[in-house]
Amino acid sequence: MRVSVLLESSDRTSQIMAKLTSGSDSVRISVGEIITALEDKVFALMLVLLGLPNCLPMPPPIALISGLLTSFVAVQMILGFKKSWLPKRLLNLTISRSGLERTLVKATPHIKKLEQYASPRLLFFTSRIASSAVGLCVFLLALAMVLAVPIIGQIPLGVAICLIGLGLVEHDGLVIIAGLIIGAIGVVITGSVVGTIILGFLKFT
Repeated sequence: MRVSVLLESSDRTSQIMAKLTSGSDSVRISVGEIITALEDKVFALMLVLLGLPNCLPMPPPIALISGLLTSFVAVQMILGFKKSWLPKRLLNLTISRSGLERTLVKATPHIKKLEQYASPRLLFFTSRIASSAVGLCVFLLALAMVLAVPIIGQIPLGVAICLIGLGLVEHDGLVIIAGLIIGAIGVVITGSVVGTIILGFLKFT
């Protein structure tokens, strides 16, 4: 059964998520159905949804899957796509509706708190002109997430991607900047850990 969501341009991030989880009575929801339901807000909200699971300690391969999907979204932002495209195999991937609901229920209070401080400002960062630059930053965060060490590197990157998506929905460039700063910290952590592992491997070979 398809997810049916009627979005309003004035809807805030938490409202859109509530509509998403209430729009289906099926046991599982496919990635394709979620993308279709999110309509013109698909890029921003996909970043929020893909970042959310990584804001909490999650076992592999959650970070890997989220990172790969986020990279697809980022590439399309860089190229200026208006609608999201994913390979059919990825579109057919399904997630548990109850699992999605649990994740969103835990995240919604925090998102609502952020919404209290979010407002349209520094609009250049949310403009179509800046979309490619933001997309490139998200792509780098996605690559880092693919390599991220669980918890230590995963959580900062998840929070960063979430904030960038939230900033895009709320048209708040300041929130996007906050996401980029946290993301830079996550990239440094991941790069340090990966670099240490590589150096250790080379030392014993």
